[in-house]
Amino acid sequence: MHFIQPDKHTRRAFLRRAGQLAFTGAALPTALNLAAMADAAAFNATDYKALVCVFLNGGNDYANTVINYDNTSYDQYAAIRGGSGRNGGGIAIAQAALTPTLLNPTVALPGGKQYALHPSMTGLAGLFNSGVAAVQLNVGPLVAPVTRQQYNSSNRVAYPLPPKLFSHNDQQSVWQSSQPEGATTGWGGHIGDLALSSNTNRVLTCVSVTGNTVFLSGDQALSYQVSTGGAVKINAIANNVYNSAAVRAAINSLALQTRSHVLENEYNLVTARAVGAESAISSALAAFPATTAPFNTFPTNNNLADQLRMVARLIAARTQLGNARQVFFVSIGGFDLHDNLINGQATLMDRLSSALTAFYNATATLGVADKVTTFTASDFGRTLTSNGDGSDHGWGSHHFMVGGAVRGKAFYGKAPPVSVGNSTTDANDQWHVGQGRLLPGTSVDQYANTLATWFGVQGTEINGILPHIGNFNSADYPANLGFMA
Repeated sequence: MHFIQPDKHTRRAFLRRAGQLAFTGAALPTALNLAAMADAAAFNATDYKALVCVFLNGGNDYANTVINYDNTSYDQYAAIRGGSGRNGGGIAIAQAALTPTLLNPTVALPGGKQYALHPSMTGLAGLFNSGVAAVQLNVGPLVAPVTRQQYNSSNRVAYPLPPKLFSHNDQQSVWQSSQPEGATTGWGGHIGDLALSSNTNRVLTCVSVTGNTVFLSGDQALSYQVSTGGAVKINAIANNVYNSAAVRAAINSLALQTRSHVLENEYNLVTARAVGAESAISSALAAFPATTAPFNTFPTNNNLADQLRMVARLIAARTQLGNARQVFFVSIGGFDLHDNLINGQATLMDRLSSALTAFYNATATLGVADKVTTFTASDFGRTLTSNGDGSDHGWGSHHFMVGGAVRGKAFYGKAPPVSVGNSTTDANDQWHVGQGRLLPGTSVDQYANTLATWFGVQGTEINGILPHIGNFNSADYPANLGFMA
């Protein structure tokens, strides 16, 4: 069995980055453009592909996102969530409200089990039922397959668990990097390491529209940060200083000229690359203004939609920018709903669904729907039980994959029983670890491997990206989950 190797990438990445970032200075927002310095071996892509991670910060409530709909399962769900029959109540949503978002898979789930999406997610339900979206059931961080009995064991050598379960910051990091808070590299960044050689403009291999993230940091690839309005400028070079063009010109000369001192010269080379990247992005995006179709079809007052619109514009400009493989990261917060779950999640689910729908439609208009795969992730799921007006921190959760290459209109993974009992013999009680916290039936490594394989990662390359993937190679825990064409 393979166990986590937290220093496999991070030690050499830290040493490299410690030297690199010393050259950049903390004041440069584009220090992350050092990815352009890297030379990486991997596949040489002749087509275009992009992965887009949509992270739901705070831990999304799985049970009110992908909701049990068949009568038997719904009655169990409503009873546990404090509802009154099929009329909802407590933190259960009324069954009748779910009919417009009922999911109709091509192959029905065993035992007559049915699911619907949150009533605010009509757009995403439509993508599912039209065959371009799918649901991965009960996925979460795992070191190796584990049963509830093994989870309860004190023998962590024989039955290893992910570190620091149920902690927000740590589980966000574990999802993105297989390590707790403090990790310096993530699996999106390691995919980017392999993709660098496919891109003329290597700076834009890994792009975040939501600030810094470990997910996009590799050994050589680092995330380039843009805002929803475009590339971030170095103000002292782009604008007058103290209302003086002369001061700006002087700073510009000092920052960009060749220097005899090796450290000063390296600093200026990094700055020059940052200025060049900003200029290239701004020029390329000018051909795809946000006010024109399909970019003007995104919903307003929705920051996630604003982020995904920028991703769509960068994808539209891929030829001008010289990119064949890209990994993007966007996020939406507010999911830590210990209270006000019904009202709070309704707003969040609407924003998520409408943003994902608009983004998919934009990729279809751009002719790259089958080249762009969007997927969700989150700190963790939450408890099935109610704490009165919300739910508490959990583990496994349900997630979405959207794109023309997704084998859609389908559920993947194991549908967990609706239960919060503590029986040691009832099979229904083996898929949670208390209060309906799902014990994942699918690991993040399997989820990531399926996406990475479609992207172009091959053979043993995956072992350097996902430290636990060797533990998932059985019929019940296949390395590839099959949701990508």
